[in-house]
Amino acid sequence: MNALRAITSVRLQVAYAAEQGIPVSRSLAGSGLNAGMLQQSDATIEAEQELTVVRNLCEQLDDPVAHGLAMGQRYHLSSYGVWGFALLSSQTFGDAIRLGLRYLGLTFAFLDIRLEEIGDQAFLVLDDTALEEAVRPYLLARDSSAIMVVQEELFSLRVPLTTLNLRLPPRDPAPFEAVFGRTPTFSAARSEAAFTQELLTMLLPQANPVTARLCEEQCHQLLVQRHSRGGMAARVRRRLLQQPGRYPDMEALAEEMHMSSRTLRRHLGKEGTGYQELMDEVRRMLAEQWLTLGILTLEEISERLGYSELSNFIHAFRRWTGQSPARFRRERKEEG
Repeated sequence: MNALRAITSVRLQVAYAAEQGIPVSRSLAGSGLNAGMLQQSDATIEAEQELTVVRNLCEQLDDPVAHGLAMGQRYHLSSYGVWGFALLSSQTFGDAIRLGLRYLGLTFAFLDIRLEEIGDQAFLVLDDTALEEAVRPYLLARDSSAIMVVQEELFSLRVPLTTLNLRLPPRDPAPFEAVFGRTPTFSAARSEAAFTQELLTMLLPQANPVTARLCEEQCHQLLVQRHSRGGMAARVRRRLLQQPGRYPDMEALAEEMHMSSRTLRRHLGKEGTGYQELMDEVRRMLAEQWLTLGILTLEEISERLGYSELSNFIHAFRRWTGQSPARFRRERKEEG
């Protein structure tokens, strides 16, 4: 949620809102965007600008959850650019999911999505806990609906879900059944969609290892570009990358930057992030790079990332990616 993002998602939502009778000017109010910018295909915006548009829509739409489900159906793979092509050319469904989550920052999702494999089930956890309540139901419906579009376009069929739990109050299940092919359990402790783990090994019809590798390289370059531009979050990231493993606490970093920790926290909050989130992001990026290179041991990587115990690093990596560092390294080696 920290990086710049394409304006595509705002364009799609403003067009949908116009169909519901909401003027473009009202949809864009307070976002710093205008109708002309929506026509610039290569324009990038801050996540907060899209959130402003989402807040406007939620204030105007009669049923944000129902409209979120409908809106999500408009996010086709082609909407995501190179990220979509990378998924299409992946070898298996599992490869596509893991690649997609590695570069989730190139999508329009506001949910923190991760894959967990437990027993014979695979769970896509749709974590919406960081979202403000005014927009959370809409974005949960929108992003989860968009996920179904992506997987249907990968397979040309809908993956059968074994479980659909949603952190939404009880309501008419029919619209959800139409999108997900399953009746949801409402008022769940967390939102998640589960399917049998064996589906992760299903081959994709347009698999192409060479294209997948090229697309992933482009995804990495694009993500770096979007993260490196401007803002307080970018300054903090650059500082954390200068001395991996020697991370100052927030007070010390704020002093380095000649401001109070309260001011730094406020600036980061305006950009939709926080110090711990940025530290986790940098650690994850470095961990994935070092694991892929295969030169350092897990203990060395853990130490370089500033963890006092290997178990703490393994726990953090599982939280970030849904799998252990050893498994990640093994899969990357097999892909190579």
